[in-house]
Amino acid sequence: MPVATVFENLEDGMTIGEIMEQFDVTREQVEAVLDFAARSLEAPMRR
Repeated sequence: MPVATVFENLEDGMTIGEIMEQFDVTREQVEAVLDFAARSLEAPMRR
């Protein structure tokens, strides 16, 4: 499942539970994607 799919479905109003059911992923997998994105936003840009 592409990472973008998690964000697209959350933006469309799906809950984490619905994403888990629809795409057969675990809560931990969805949360790992969200945690990674949050950390990426906090990281300084390297040039």
